[in-house]
Amino acid sequence: MTAGQAVLWVLALGALGLCLRRGPGTARKAVTDAGQSILKILPMFAVALPMAAFLAELIPADAASAWIGPESGTTGILVASFAGGLMPGGPFVTFPLVLAFAKAGAGVAQMVALVTGWSIFAIHRIVTWEYPLLGWRFVALRVLAAAPLPIIAGLLAELVLQVVPIGLGRP
Repeated sequence: MTAGQAVLWVLALGALGLCLRRGPGTARKAVTDAGQSILKILPMFAVALPMAAFLAELIPADAASAWIGPESGTTGILVASFAGGLMPGGPFVTFPLVLAFAKAGAGVAQMVALVTGWSIFAIHRIVTWEYPLLGWRFVALRVLAAAPLPIIAGLLAELVLQVVPIGLGRP
């Protein structure tokens, strides 16, 4: 168990304690809701994690290194920022793909840019939610205003890596 997981367990148990103070009905409902959520999420993990392992074997390491490897520099950060916006789906699809890229030789700064690009510019979310609810004018304004953020995140990650070398896929 990582330190982050331990902190989450402590927070979860603390929240359970607060629920118990409100009464056993509140705690029972919280535990039931948590169990239902776990049952919904487990099948997604059961598909997403093997997918990441299979993709890691299919992504050519030389292609990943050339396009978004540690030596690709600013160009790799730009490519990763753009590619992040094109990645489909939520975290159960995206993070296994990021893991596959990491295993194929992607750089840490480039993966920071990729995940940031996905967080900000996920095209599936823009088409499904933003445009229908808020309109193209708002989408265009938000995308233009946020365009430099994945690039800045990747460049800042490169600076941090010069001080504190960090690898991918390790807690």
